[in-house]
Amino acid sequence: QVQLVESGGGLVQTGGSLRLSCAASGSSFSINAMGWFRQAPGKQRELVAFITSGGSTNYADSVKGRFTISRDNAKNTVYLQMNSLKPEDTAVYYCNARQSYGWSPSWGQGTQVTVSS
Repeated sequence: QVQLVESGGGLVQTGGSLRLSCAASGSSFSINAMGWFRQAPGKQRELVAFITSGGSTNYADSVKGRFTISRDNAKNTVYLQMNSLKPEDTAVYYCNARQSYGWSPSWGQGTQVTVSS
């Protein structure tokens, strides 16, 4: 089983930047992708970005050009660099690991990102 711990959230003004980190531990050898999700109050959780074990990336349309996902395989850590933040980016951000059966059904505590207008 993979354990994931998110960090790096906070309060930032519109146009600001934050970098989120997600450290993975446990049975990480079977992971084929790592992703960042977010859930805003009253909304469903949505996939923001993911990166495959081969380094391919994919982004939601709403964050393309502003967010960058990257990974440090040596540290088993995935990052989400968020630039040009908007109030609509306000949410709890979660990372998740994808294995052969899909994204893990287990979620961590997440990290709160709040963008003030």
